[in-house]
This record gives sequence, C-alpha cells and structure tokens, in this order.
Amino acid sequence: MGSTCLKSALALMLCLSVSLPAQALPPGWRFLPPPGVAASDAQTAQVVMVRSSNRIPAQFKRQVVQVMTDERPGTIIIDTSSHFLYYVLGGGEALRYGIGVAKSGFEWRGTHRISRKAEWPSWTPPAAMLKRRPDLPRHMEGGINNPLGARALYLGSTLYRIHGTNEPWTIGQNVSSGCIRAP
Repeated sequence: MGSTCLKSALALMLCLSVSLPAQALPPGWRFLPPPGVAASDAQTAQVVMVRSSNRIPAQFKRQVVQVMTDERPGTIIIDTSSHFLYYVLGGGEALRYGIGVAKSGFEWRGTHRISRKAEWPSWTPPAAMLKRRPDLPRHMEGGINNPLGARALYLGSTLYRIHGTNEPWTIGQNVSSGCIRAP
C-alpha cells in the first residue's frame, strides 16, 4: 500500500492506551487457557491440540511491513477495503494482519479508543442479530467454540470489537455484523 493511499484508505483508527496486567502463564501456554480447561504440567490421557491454520491465504498472515503514517506506536489502523489491520511499531514499520470485516449493510467508520480488553470473552448476540439469526445461542461463555476467539478489544461505547475467530477461513472477507475478525 503506497504512503499516500494509507491515510486516504483508512476507515478506522484506534489508539491502544491500556495494557493487560501481566499474569503468570502455565508452562507451554502462550495465553491463559479458556474457562473449563485446566493447565497442568502432568501428563494426561486427553490432549488439546492447537495449531495454526493453513486456511489463511499467505497475504493475510501476520507480517512486518513498511508504512508511512504519523500515528504513534501502539496505534491500530484498520483498512477495511483491503482487509488489513496495522499495528504501528514506529520507525516506519507496522505489524500487518489480515482481517474479516463487515458485510454489506453493516459497515461503519470512526475513531475509537479501546475501552476494554478481555481474555476468552463471553458473547451475547444483540437483539437485532438474534432477529436475523434465531438459530444463534442467547449467550455463550468464553472458550474454543466461542466465535469471539481467545481475545477481544472493545471499541469505545459501541457494540463493535476487534476479536479473534474460530473461523479462520473468513479472514480476507466481508462476513461480520460490524466487528473486526482477526486470526
């Protein structure tokens, strides 16, 4: 993406201003396990395998890229038309991630601060979503089957979030009801 295009193509800019408190992680874990999954050093008969998905096209996998921006390090820039999220590192570099964005009719734009961060967030579909999709659960606790994934960043006072996904094949597509899906 050219330097002049980056600013004009921005649909959403977010500034990270809060960090999660450091927590001791069980050995071998990159993040705390979901609710209901106990972390242990002991050998068990049951194993939960977590592996990266090969279903995400190469251009949407995380990579360091050059960017021309005046935004400070820690800022998140989302380019919905190209399906990329940029996490500004500074020095003209950013981490670029492929994302899933809002489907037609659910697009929005704006600038928001991260108002909350959650690990293994629970999910309660809004009434409008339940009306469109009565098959959805009324509430779902956090865990590996939850569509919000392992983390969620809540955007201001909106209903929208940047969150993980348990459907990695949707990265690079217009699929959500307004949230930003990240691998």
